[in-house]
Amino acid sequence: MRRIAEVAHTDRNDTQRRAARGTRVVAVDNLKAVLVAWVIGCHALMGYAAIGGWPYDEVQEGTLPPTLEYLLSVLLGPTALFAMGTFFFLSGLFAPRAAQRSGPAGYARSRLIRLGIPWVLFMLAIWPFFMWLAYRAAGHDISYWHAFLGRTPFLDSGPIWFVQVLLYISLGYALWCGLGWAGRLTPRIVRGRHLVLTAAAIAAVSLLVRLVYPARSQQILDLHLWQWPQLIGMFVLGAMVSGQGWAEQVPDRIVRRCWLAVAVTLVVAPVVVVLVGITNFVQAEATFLGGWRWQAFALDLVEASLVVAGSIGVLALAQRHLGSTAAVPRAAARGAYAAFLLQVPVLLSLEIAFRPLAVPIAVKGAAVAVLAIVGSFGLAWLLISHTPLRRVL
Repeated sequence: MRRIAEVAHTDRNDTQRRAARGTRVVAVDNLKAVLVAWVIGCHALMGYAAIGGWPYDEVQEGTLPPTLEYLLSVLLGPTALFAMGTFFFLSGLFAPRAAQRSGPAGYARSRLIRLGIPWVLFMLAIWPFFMWLAYRAAGHDISYWHAFLGRTPFLDSGPIWFVQVLLYISLGYALWCGLGWAGRLTPRIVRGRHLVLTAAAIAAVSLLVRLVYPARSQQILDLHLWQWPQLIGMFVLGAMVSGQGWAEQVPDRIVRRCWLAVAVTLVVAPVVVVLVGITNFVQAEATFLGGWRWQAFALDLVEASLVVAGSIGVLALAQRHLGSTAAVPRAAARGAYAAFLLQVPVLLSLEIAFRPLAVPIAVKGAAVAVLAIVGSFGLAWLLISHTPLRRVL
Protein backbone atom coordinates (compact mmCIF):
# COMPACT_ATOMS: atom_id res chain seq x y z
CA MET A 1 0.00 0.00 0.00
CA ARG A 2 2.83 2.34 0.83
CA ARG A 3 4.46 1.65 -2.53
CA ILE A 4 1.20 2.36 -4.38
CA ALA A 5 0.79 5.61 -2.47
CA GLU A 6 4.35 6.65 -3.33
CA VAL A 7 3.81 5.91 -7.03
CA ALA A 8 0.50 7.80 -7.04
CA HIS A 9 2.18 10.75 -5.33
CA THR A 10 5.01 10.71 -7.89
CA ASP A 11 2.52 10.57 -10.79
CA ARG A 12 0.63 13.51 -9.30
CA ASN A 13 3.85 15.50 -9.02
CA ASP A 14 4.72 14.68 -12.64
CA THR A 15 1.28 15.81 -13.77
CA GLN A 16 1.53 19.03 -11.78
CA ARG A 17 5.01 19.81 -13.13
CA ARG A 18 3.90 19.21 -16.69
CA ALA A 19 0.77 21.27 -16.21
CA ALA A 20 2.85 24.09 -14.77
CA ARG A 21 4.93 24.07 -17.96
CA GLY A 22 1.77 24.35 -20.01
CA THR A 23 2.35 21.07 -21.86
CA ARG A 24 -0.47 18.92 -20.48
CA VAL A 25 -4.23 19.26 -20.53
CA VAL A 26 -6.08 16.60 -18.53
CA ALA A 27 -8.98 16.18 -20.97
CA VAL A 28 -6.61 15.83 -23.93
CA ASP A 29 -4.47 13.27 -22.13
CA ASN A 30 -7.55 11.27 -21.18
CA LEU A 31 -8.82 11.47 -24.76
CA LYS A 32 -5.53 10.04 -26.02
CA ALA A 33 -5.90 7.13 -23.60
CA VAL A 34 -9.44 6.44 -24.82
CA LEU A 35 -8.31 6.59 -28.45
CA VAL A 36 -5.41 4.22 -27.80
CA ALA A 37 -7.74 1.74 -26.07
CA TRP A 38 -10.14 2.03 -29.00
CA VAL A 39 -7.33 1.37 -31.51
CA ILE A 40 -6.11 -1.68 -29.60
CA GLY A 41 -9.63 -3.12 -29.39
CA CYS A 42 -10.27 -2.53 -33.09
CA HIS A 43 -6.94 -4.13 -34.02
CA ALA A 44 -7.91 -7.20 -32.03
CA LEU A 45 -11.19 -7.57 -33.93
CA MET A 46 -9.58 -6.79 -37.29
CA GLY A 47 -7.17 -9.67 -36.81
CA TYR A 48 -10.15 -12.01 -37.11
CA ALA A 49 -11.96 -10.11 -39.88
CA ALA A 50 -12.08 -11.19 -43.50
CA ILE A 51 -11.49 -7.61 -44.57
CA GLY A 52 -8.32 -7.55 -42.46
CA GLY A 53 -6.45 -4.53 -41.20
CA TRP A 54 -4.27 -6.04 -38.48
CA PRO A 55 -1.45 -8.32 -39.76
CA TYR A 56 -2.58 -11.31 -37.70
CA ASP A 57 -5.12 -11.75 -40.52
CA GLU A 58 -2.23 -13.27 -42.51
CA VAL A 59 -2.34 -16.34 -40.27
CA GLN A 60 -5.82 -16.10 -38.72
CA GLU A 61 -7.42 -19.42 -37.78
CA GLY A 62 -10.90 -18.23 -38.66
CA THR A 63 -12.98 -15.14 -39.39
CA LEU A 64 -15.95 -13.44 -37.80
CA PRO A 65 -19.42 -14.38 -39.09
CA PRO A 66 -20.15 -12.26 -42.21
CA THR A 67 -23.23 -10.63 -40.68
CA LEU A 68 -21.33 -9.64 -37.54
CA GLU A 69 -18.40 -8.34 -39.58
CA TYR A 70 -20.74 -6.25 -41.73
CA LEU A 71 -22.37 -4.82 -38.60
CA LEU A 72 -18.99 -4.02 -37.05
CA SER A 73 -17.87 -2.39 -40.32
CA VAL A 74 -20.91 -0.11 -40.22
CA LEU A 75 -20.51 0.72 -36.52
CA LEU A 76 -16.73 0.92 -36.21
CA GLY A 77 -15.71 1.68 -39.79
CA PRO A 78 -16.27 5.46 -39.56
CA THR A 79 -13.92 5.73 -36.59
CA ALA A 80 -11.17 4.06 -38.63
CA LEU A 81 -11.42 6.94 -41.09
CA PHE A 82 -10.49 9.62 -38.54
CA ALA A 83 -8.88 8.04 -35.45
CA MET A 84 -5.31 8.45 -36.74
CA GLY A 85 -6.10 11.95 -37.95
CA THR A 86 -7.26 12.86 -34.46
CA PHE A 87 -3.89 11.83 -33.01
CA PHE A 88 -2.13 14.09 -35.52
CA PHE A 89 -4.54 16.94 -34.80
CA LEU A 90 -3.76 16.68 -31.09
CA SER A 91 -0.02 16.52 -31.80
CA GLY A 92 -0.23 19.63 -33.96
CA LEU A 93 -2.26 21.35 -31.26
CA PHE A 94 0.70 21.22 -28.88
CA ALA A 95 3.58 21.40 -31.37
CA PRO A 96 3.90 25.24 -31.38
CA ARG A 97 4.13 25.32 -27.58
CA ALA A 98 6.81 22.61 -27.57
CA ALA A 99 8.79 24.22 -30.40
CA GLN A 100 8.63 27.64 -28.73
CA ARG A 101 9.69 26.22 -25.37
CA SER A 102 12.61 24.10 -26.63
CA GLY A 103 13.44 25.86 -29.86
CA PRO A 104 13.23 24.16 -33.27
CA ALA A 105 16.41 22.13 -32.69
CA GLY A 106 15.35 21.03 -29.22
CA TYR A 107 11.90 20.11 -30.48
CA ALA A 108 13.40 18.04 -33.31
CA ARG A 109 15.76 16.31 -30.89
CA SER A 110 12.95 15.40 -28.49
CA ARG A 111 10.88 13.99 -31.37
CA LEU A 112 13.82 11.90 -32.57
CA ILE A 113 14.20 10.38 -29.11
CA ARG A 114 10.53 9.88 -28.25
CA LEU A 115 9.40 8.75 -31.70
CA GLY A 116 12.49 7.69 -33.64
CA ILE A 117 14.04 5.26 -31.17
CA PRO A 118 10.85 3.19 -30.59
CA TRP A 119 10.14 3.10 -34.32
CA VAL A 120 13.61 1.76 -35.21
CA LEU A 121 13.48 -0.76 -32.37
CA PHE A 122 10.08 -2.09 -33.45
CA MET A 123 10.97 -2.10 -37.15
CA LEU A 124 14.24 -4.01 -36.75
CA ALA A 125 13.44 -6.36 -33.87
CA ILE A 126 10.14 -6.42 -32.04
CA TRP A 127 7.64 -6.50 -34.91
CA PRO A 128 9.42 -9.12 -37.08
CA PHE A 129 10.04 -11.29 -34.00
CA PHE A 130 6.39 -11.42 -32.97
CA MET A 131 5.19 -11.92 -36.54
CA TRP A 132 7.66 -14.82 -36.78
CA LEU A 133 6.11 -16.29 -33.64
CA ALA A 134 2.63 -15.86 -35.14
CA TYR A 135 3.64 -17.65 -38.34
CA ARG A 136 5.28 -20.46 -36.38
CA ALA A 137 2.17 -20.85 -34.24
CA ALA A 138 0.13 -21.15 -37.44
CA GLY A 139 2.32 -24.01 -38.64
CA HIS A 140 4.48 -22.10 -41.13
CA ASP A 141 8.07 -23.32 -41.05
CA ILE A 142 9.81 -20.02 -41.67
CA SER A 143 12.97 -18.54 -40.24
CA TYR A 144 13.20 -15.32 -38.31
CA TRP A 145 15.16 -13.80 -41.19
CA HIS A 146 12.38 -14.63 -43.61
CA ALA A 147 9.89 -12.90 -41.29
CA PHE A 148 12.22 -9.92 -41.19
CA LEU A 149 13.29 -9.69 -44.84
CA GLY A 150 10.62 -11.58 -46.76
CA ARG A 151 7.37 -9.96 -45.65
CA THR A 152 5.56 -7.24 -47.53
CA PRO A 153 6.04 -4.36 -47.06
CA PHE A 154 9.78 -4.46 -46.48
CA LEU A 155 10.87 -3.08 -43.10
CA ASP A 156 7.34 -3.09 -41.74
CA SER A 157 6.85 -1.88 -38.17
CA GLY A 158 3.20 -2.85 -37.67
CA PRO A 159 1.08 -0.15 -36.00
CA ILE A 160 4.23 1.85 -35.29
CA TRP A 161 4.03 3.23 -38.84
CA PHE A 162 1.97 5.95 -37.17
CA VAL A 163 4.94 6.91 -34.98
CA GLN A 164 7.24 6.98 -38.01
CA VAL A 165 4.99 9.32 -40.01
CA LEU A 166 4.46 11.59 -37.00
CA LEU A 167 8.25 11.80 -36.69
CA TYR A 168 8.62 12.97 -40.29
CA ILE A 169 5.89 15.56 -39.95
CA SER A 170 7.31 16.79 -36.63
CA LEU A 171 10.77 17.19 -38.14
CA GLY A 172 9.21 19.06 -41.05
CA TYR A 173 7.48 21.37 -38.61
CA ALA A 174 10.75 21.92 -36.72
CA LEU A 175 12.37 22.95 -40.02
CA TRP A 176 9.39 25.22 -40.77
CA CYS A 177 9.87 26.94 -37.41
CA GLY A 178 13.64 27.09 -37.88
CA LEU A 179 13.09 29.06 -41.08
CA GLY A 180 11.05 31.58 -39.10
CA TRP A 181 7.71 30.65 -40.68
CA ALA A 182 5.86 29.49 -37.55
CA GLY A 183 3.58 32.53 -37.63
CA ARG A 184 2.21 31.55 -41.04
CA LEU A 185 0.28 28.70 -39.41
CA THR A 186 -1.40 30.84 -36.78
CA PRO A 187 -4.26 32.88 -38.29
CA ARG A 188 -5.93 35.42 -36.06
CA ILE A 189 -9.03 33.26 -35.73
CA VAL A 190 -10.15 30.00 -37.32
CA ARG A 191 -13.75 30.00 -38.50
CA GLY A 192 -16.07 27.42 -40.00
CA ARG A 193 -15.00 28.27 -43.54
CA HIS A 194 -11.39 27.43 -42.69
CA LEU A 195 -12.50 23.97 -41.57
CA VAL A 196 -14.50 23.47 -44.77
CA LEU A 197 -11.49 24.48 -46.84
CA THR A 198 -9.27 22.12 -44.83
CA ALA A 199 -11.65 19.21 -45.43
CA ALA A 200 -11.92 20.07 -49.12
CA ALA A 201 -8.13 20.20 -49.46
CA ILE A 202 -7.71 16.85 -47.68
CA ALA A 203 -10.33 15.23 -49.94
CA ALA A 204 -8.86 16.66 -53.15
CA VAL A 205 -5.25 15.78 -52.37
CA SER A 206 -6.27 12.33 -51.12
CA LEU A 207 -8.03 11.67 -54.43
CA LEU A 208 -4.88 12.58 -56.36
CA VAL A 209 -2.47 10.68 -54.13
CA ARG A 210 -4.63 7.55 -54.25
CA LEU A 211 -4.44 7.48 -58.02
CA VAL A 212 -0.85 6.35 -57.47
CA TYR A 213 -1.03 4.88 -53.96
CA PRO A 214 -4.52 3.42 -53.37
CA ALA A 215 -5.85 3.22 -49.84
CA ARG A 216 -4.46 0.23 -47.94
CA SER A 217 -1.59 -0.11 -50.44
CA GLN A 218 1.80 -0.96 -49.03
CA GLN A 219 5.11 0.81 -49.52
CA ILE A 220 8.56 0.20 -48.13
CA LEU A 221 8.62 1.06 -44.41
CA ASP A 222 4.80 0.78 -44.55
CA LEU A 223 4.63 4.53 -45.07
CA HIS A 224 0.85 4.70 -45.62
CA LEU A 225 1.41 7.40 -48.24
CA TRP A 226 -2.26 7.25 -49.19
CA GLN A 227 -3.10 8.59 -45.73
CA TRP A 228 -0.57 11.44 -45.65
CA PRO A 229 -2.94 14.17 -46.92
CA GLN A 230 -5.21 13.53 -43.94
CA LEU A 231 -2.40 13.28 -41.40
CA ILE A 232 -0.47 16.34 -42.59
CA GLY A 233 -3.67 18.33 -42.94
CA MET A 234 -4.79 17.53 -39.39
CA PHE A 235 -1.37 18.30 -37.89
CA VAL A 236 -1.39 21.66 -39.67
CA LEU A 237 -4.95 22.35 -38.49
CA GLY A 238 -3.90 21.61 -34.92
CA ALA A 239 -0.98 24.02 -35.21
CA MET A 240 -3.30 26.67 -36.69
CA VAL A 241 -5.64 26.65 -33.69
CA SER A 242 -2.97 26.05 -31.04
CA GLY A 243 -2.87 29.69 -29.96
CA GLN A 244 -6.64 30.10 -29.70
CA GLY A 245 -7.26 28.02 -26.59
CA TRP A 246 -8.85 25.07 -28.38
CA ALA A 247 -6.89 22.61 -26.25
CA GLU A 248 -8.83 23.87 -23.23
CA GLN A 249 -12.15 24.74 -24.91
CA VAL A 250 -13.30 24.55 -28.50
CA PRO A 251 -15.70 27.43 -29.34
CA ASP A 252 -19.33 26.33 -29.00
CA ARG A 253 -20.30 27.52 -32.47
CA ILE A 254 -17.55 25.41 -34.01
CA VAL A 255 -18.59 22.37 -31.97
CA ARG A 256 -22.22 22.62 -33.07
CA ARG A 257 -21.25 22.87 -36.74
CA CYS A 258 -18.82 19.98 -36.47
CA TRP A 259 -21.36 17.67 -34.88
CA LEU A 260 -23.88 18.66 -37.54
CA ALA A 261 -21.34 17.75 -40.24
CA VAL A 262 -20.63 14.40 -38.55
CA ALA A 263 -24.35 13.62 -38.23
CA VAL A 264 -25.06 14.45 -41.87
CA THR A 265 -22.10 12.35 -43.02
CA LEU A 266 -23.05 9.35 -40.89
CA VAL A 267 -26.65 9.49 -42.13
CA VAL A 268 -25.93 10.05 -45.82
CA ALA A 269 -23.05 7.58 -46.21
CA PRO A 270 -24.99 4.43 -45.10
CA VAL A 271 -27.99 5.48 -47.21
CA VAL A 272 -25.74 5.69 -50.27
CA VAL A 273 -24.26 2.28 -49.44
CA VAL A 274 -27.75 0.76 -49.28
CA LEU A 275 -28.99 2.52 -52.42
CA VAL A 276 -26.10 1.23 -54.53
CA GLY A 277 -26.66 -2.29 -53.21
CA ILE A 278 -23.44 -2.89 -51.27
CA THR A 279 -23.96 -5.78 -48.86
CA ASN A 280 -20.42 -7.13 -48.64
CA PHE A 281 -17.58 -4.74 -47.91
CA VAL A 282 -14.94 -7.37 -48.69
CA GLN A 283 -16.16 -7.70 -52.28
CA ALA A 284 -16.78 -3.97 -52.80
CA GLU A 285 -13.65 -2.72 -51.06
CA ALA A 286 -11.44 -2.32 -54.15
CA THR A 287 -13.77 0.21 -55.77
CA PHE A 288 -13.39 2.61 -52.84
CA LEU A 289 -9.61 2.50 -52.50
CA GLY A 290 -8.56 4.73 -55.38
CA GLY A 291 -8.86 5.62 -59.04
CA TRP A 292 -11.26 7.73 -61.06
CA ARG A 293 -14.36 6.15 -59.51
CA TRP A 294 -17.25 7.84 -57.78
CA GLN A 295 -16.84 5.34 -54.91
CA ALA A 296 -13.25 6.45 -54.28
CA PHE A 297 -14.22 10.14 -54.43
CA ALA A 298 -17.14 9.48 -52.07
CA LEU A 299 -14.83 7.78 -49.57
CA ASP A 300 -12.39 10.71 -49.75
CA LEU A 301 -15.22 13.16 -49.02
CA VAL A 302 -16.58 11.08 -46.13
CA GLU A 303 -13.11 10.62 -44.69
CA ALA A 304 -12.25 14.32 -44.93
CA SER A 305 -15.54 15.38 -43.37
CA LEU A 306 -15.21 12.93 -40.49
CA VAL A 307 -11.55 13.59 -39.77
CA VAL A 308 -11.98 17.36 -39.54
CA ALA A 309 -15.39 17.58 -37.86
CA GLY A 310 -15.01 14.33 -35.91
CA SER A 311 -11.60 15.17 -34.46
CA ILE A 312 -12.82 18.55 -33.25
CA GLY A 313 -16.06 17.02 -31.99
CA VAL A 314 -14.39 14.34 -29.89
CA LEU A 315 -11.97 16.91 -28.47
CA ALA A 316 -14.94 19.02 -27.35
CA LEU A 317 -16.60 15.91 -25.95
CA ALA A 318 -13.47 15.10 -23.98
CA GLN A 319 -13.33 18.63 -22.60
CA ARG A 320 -16.82 18.16 -21.20
CA HIS A 321 -16.64 14.59 -19.96
CA LEU A 322 -13.02 13.41 -19.66
CA GLY A 323 -11.63 15.78 -17.06
CA SER A 324 -11.15 13.18 -14.33
CA THR A 325 -7.87 13.18 -12.41
CA ALA A 326 -8.64 10.01 -10.45
CA ALA A 327 -5.87 7.45 -10.10
CA VAL A 328 -6.93 5.06 -12.87
CA PRO A 329 -7.61 7.67 -15.60
CA ARG A 330 -4.42 9.49 -14.62
CA ALA A 331 -2.35 6.31 -14.88
CA ALA A 332 -3.99 5.37 -18.20
CA ALA A 333 -3.36 8.84 -19.62
CA ARG A 334 0.26 8.83 -18.46
CA GLY A 335 0.83 5.45 -20.10
CA ALA A 336 -1.17 5.91 -23.31
CA TYR A 337 1.83 6.21 -25.61
CA ALA A 338 3.58 3.26 -23.99
CA ALA A 339 0.35 1.23 -24.24
CA PHE A 340 0.15 2.02 -27.95
CA LEU A 341 3.66 0.61 -28.41
CA LEU A 342 3.08 -2.38 -26.15
CA GLN A 343 -0.02 -3.49 -28.03
CA VAL A 344 2.33 -5.27 -30.47
CA PRO A 345 3.75 -7.87 -28.04
CA VAL A 346 0.60 -8.00 -25.92
CA LEU A 347 -1.94 -8.42 -28.72
CA LEU A 348 0.08 -10.85 -30.82
CA SER A 349 0.95 -12.93 -27.74
CA LEU A 350 -2.72 -13.17 -26.81
CA GLU A 351 -3.73 -14.13 -30.35
CA ILE A 352 -1.08 -16.84 -30.41
CA ALA A 353 -2.10 -18.12 -26.97
CA PHE A 354 -5.81 -18.17 -27.88
CA ARG A 355 -5.22 -19.85 -31.23
CA PRO A 356 -5.72 -23.48 -30.05
CA LEU A 357 -8.92 -22.68 -28.11
CA ALA A 358 -12.02 -24.23 -29.65
CA VAL A 359 -14.36 -21.30 -29.09
CA PRO A 360 -16.32 -19.17 -31.58
CA ILE A 361 -14.18 -16.57 -33.32
CA ALA A 362 -16.48 -13.78 -32.12
CA VAL A 363 -15.93 -14.81 -28.50
CA LYS A 364 -12.21 -15.17 -29.06
CA GLY A 365 -11.96 -11.74 -30.68
CA ALA A 366 -13.89 -10.04 -27.88
CA ALA A 367 -11.79 -11.73 -25.18
CA VAL A 368 -8.53 -10.85 -26.91
CA ALA A 369 -9.66 -7.24 -27.34
CA VAL A 370 -10.48 -6.75 -23.64
CA LEU A 371 -7.34 -8.51 -22.40
CA ALA A 372 -5.13 -6.63 -24.87
CA ILE A 373 -6.40 -3.27 -23.66
CA VAL A 374 -5.95 -4.17 -20.00
CA GLY A 375 -2.59 -5.84 -20.60
CA SER A 376 -1.14 -3.01 -22.70
CA PHE A 377 -2.10 -0.30 -20.21
CA GLY A 378 -1.08 -2.49 -17.26
CA LEU A 379 2.38 -3.09 -18.66
CA ALA A 380 2.67 0.57 -19.56
CA TRP A 381 1.95 1.54 -15.95
CA LEU A 382 4.60 -0.90 -14.70
CA LEU A 383 7.23 0.42 -17.11
CA ILE A 384 6.56 4.04 -16.31
CA SER A 385 6.29 3.48 -12.56
CA HIS A 386 9.30 1.22 -12.09
CA THR A 387 11.82 2.04 -14.82
CA PRO A 388 13.70 5.10 -16.11
CA LEU A 389 11.58 4.95 -19.25
CA ARG A 390 9.16 7.35 -17.57
CA ARG A 391 11.41 10.18 -18.76
CA VAL A 392 11.09 9.10 -22.40
CA LEU A 393 7.55 7.73 -22.60
